[in-house]
Amino acid sequence: MITVLVVDDHPVVRSGLIGMLDVEDDLRVVGEARDGEEAVIRVAELDPDVVLMDLRMPRLDGAGATARIVAGHPRSKVLVLTTYDTDADIVRAVEAGATGYLLKDTPRRELVDAVRAAARGETVLAPPVAARLVSRMRSGAAGLLTEREVQVLAAVADGLSNAEIGRRLHIGEATVMTHLLRVFTKLDVDDRTRAVTVAMERGILAPPSSL
Repeated sequence: MITVLVVDDHPVVRSGLIGMLDVEDDLRVVGEARDGEEAVIRVAELDPDVVLMDLRMPRLDGAGATARIVAGHPRSKVLVLTTYDTDADIVRAVEAGATGYLLKDTPRRELVDAVRAAARGETVLAPPVAARLVSRMRSGAAGLLTEREVQVLAAVADGLSNAEIGRRLHIGEATVMTHLLRVFTKLDVDDRTRAVTVAMERGILAPPSSL
């Protein structure tokens, strides 16, 4: 029997997933959580084989929760199930240690099979996600933004000045400028506004309408 913890901040989504999985003879949902903080606690209590993890949630997001689960309870495999397939979301989840990454439009049978595969320790990626990862790898490391560079650029998108970005990230203003210059070079742009626009077009930053 494969035990599953369902993590999502929407009660209707959690109920639907639980109903979908519990009808399978070899799957049993042993618990649910509404955010990343609760997910970490529930994993410690229940020791599930698979954690079906949403990404964007209050308090602690899915990538943060995944990193803590993988570090503290490596036996539990984390399978991300989300609406979002931007490069930034995918890379954060994979770097956090997620076993797989699926989108919420995945057909029921494929989702069930993915849970079984994740329990076996196999990597499961939705085709669009796999394609984006391959494309990102082929583009070469020189074109990729570091996590800190993405944080700086996200702060720019929020309308912060260099001094304000420095205070938010606890780094010097000169360091902020250094990160921005590297971002400009990697994205082949000349100013802050264009850097944010290109980053959103490439999925490095989520568009303002994303929640």
